[in-house]
Amino acid sequence: VQLQASGGGLVQAGGSLRLSCAASERTFSSSVVGWFRQAPGNEREFVAGINWSGNSRVYAEDVKGRFTISRDNAKSTVYLQMNSLKPEDTAVYYCAGRSGVYIRTRISEYDYWGQGTQVTVSS
Repeated sequence: VQLQASGGGLVQAGGSLRLSCAASERTFSSSVVGWFRQAPGNEREFVAGINWSGNSRVYAEDVKGRFTISRDNAKSTVYLQMNSLKPEDTAVYYCAGRSGVYIRTRISEYDYWGQGTQVTVSS
């Protein structure tokens, strides 16, 4: 499965962006999908995850209440709506998929990855 992340850009603090992660195969609709981010000099970290049906979601503590993950399986696409953005949200954002039922937060538990999209939040 190939993933294509898009929607990044430059936004002022307090603004919003919506990232998209489009998959090349419909089998994506049965996958758990996670969003991760990596800021310069930092390790890649988990941001949010969603199960195949969309009825289970997990968020990192520092994005709870600001970010929302969702999916449209008919379009083989997962979204990350990011509101109230802060300069510390600046990073390259990656989407990733894994087979199975449960949402995981560790990088090693994801099978395939998109190429990343840059999000820059100015103060």
